Amino acid sequence: MGLTPSDTAGAIALIQDRQSKYYVARVLGVSRCSIQRAVNRFPETKGYTRRVGSGRKRSTTDHDDHFLTLTILRNRDTTAVRARNELQEVRSVAVSERTVRKRLEEHGLSARTLAHCLLLIREYRVARLLIAHEHRNWGIEEWGRILFTDESRYCRRSSDGRQRVWRSTGQRVAQCNFVPGISFGSGSIMVWGGISMEARTELVVVNGGAMTANRYIRDILTLHVVPFAPFIDNDSILMHDNARPHIAQIVNEYLDTVEIHHIIWPARSPNLNPIEHVWDMVGRRVKDRTPAPANLRDLSAAVIQECQEIDQAVIQDLFEGMP
Repeated sequence: MGLTPSDTAGAIALIQDRQSKYYVARVLGVSRCSIQRAVNRFPETKGYTRRVGSGRKRSTTDHDDHFLTLTILRNRDTTAVRARNELQEVRSVAVSERTVRKRLEEHGLSARTLAHCLLLIREYRVARLLIAHEHRNWGIEEWGRILFTDESRYCRRSSDGRQRVWRSTGQRVAQCNFVPGISFGSGSIMVWGGISMEARTELVVVNGGAMTANRYIRDILTLHVVPFAPFIDNDSILMHDNARPHIAQIVNEYLDTVEIHHIIWPARSPNLNPIEHVWDMVGRRVKDRTPAPANLRDLSAAVIQECQEIDQAVIQDLFEGMP
């Protein structure tokens, strides 16, 4: 690596102080030849930078760089190798893939992981806009009539995200740095709950298989939502997401039968349920427990206890922040 202007200035000062070139090279961590070139150049340039025009000439012109930039901007998922090949085919300029990347970086372009999002056709966008307009003037009185419900899953050992491990280079597959794949991981529990402005439902641990529409009616709506609704308001409104068990025809018919109104959310709507903040608080509290839950029974007890210990004032703050 060449000398920087500050290194060159320091080298010249040491040489003028009658230090040997070998000593200066050792201090700066460069070769003696680099020091010799800097000393020879200084009387001519009277500066600490290299001569203008010295060094290897660029392998691409400004037009070539512009071609590479346009190639990438017109087809953003192309690769540096393809851009290099197009440059050679169209402009007869042969460069390396690394050169292509450097030219693109000079123009502020670098390869990044492609972001993924839901496909929103016009029908979905219109429906989302309509429901936003319907609720934009809602105040705390309207939001306070809603029972927000949701399910959440808690894992015994770790989250569902990517796990990290501290290791040295070359130890990726060391026995202590990987975990064998297990079909059901370390175990997890699914819970259901609901929150309102003044109270909350009992937290239900969903055991024994997946949630179905019939089970949702039998174990959740009948036992927990219907008895709880009158405590909110005679005009209380149920809010649950668009999971298949929630929007099944038999569920809608049951809600009509028991005269419980519910918000019909458009397909592929953003998750605006304030209970997500409650799940997050519970998850952090369970994670901070010492000792950690040893089995699923302990995990269930910990989640229930931590949820019960969240003050209702915290939930009220979530509601008051919605208007």
